[in-house]
Amino acid sequence: MEKIKIDATNKTPRIELDHEAGLLKIEGRSIPENSFEFYKPVMSWLDEYSKSPNASTLCTFKFEYFNTSSSKCILDIFRKLEQIHQEGSAVVISWYYDEDDEDMQETGEDYKNIIKVPFKVIPNN
Repeated sequence: MEKIKIDATNKTPRIELDHEAGLLKIEGRSIPENSFEFYKPVMSWLDEYSKSPNASTLCTFKFEYFNTSSSKCILDIFRKLEQIHQEGSAVVISWYYDEDDEDMQETGEDYKNIIKVPFKVIPNN
C-alpha cells in the first residue's frame, strides 16, 4: 500500500496514512467545500488497510476546528477503525485539543463514548 500525504490548506487538514508504520494522522482545520469528497481517499485507504492491518495502529487527531459535514466523515473514519479493532488488531486513537478549547475536548469525549476503541483525549501542551 502506498503512503498518503496530503498537505494542509487553510480549509483542509494535513493527512498522513502509512500502512508500514500503522499510522493515521489528521491535523489542522477541516472545512472543505465537500467533506465527503475530501475524505474519500482516507476511506479508500482504510478499506484497503483493513484487509491486512498492522498488529497495532496509532491514530492521531489534532483538529483546530471542523464543520458539521467533517464531523460525519470523522465518525465514519472512527467506525472503520473500530471494525479493524474488533477484528483483532490493536487500534489506539489519540484526540488532541488545545487546553483552552472546551468544545474540542467535549467533542473528543463524545467520540470516545461512541467508539469502542481505546481512545485518549489529551490536552496539547
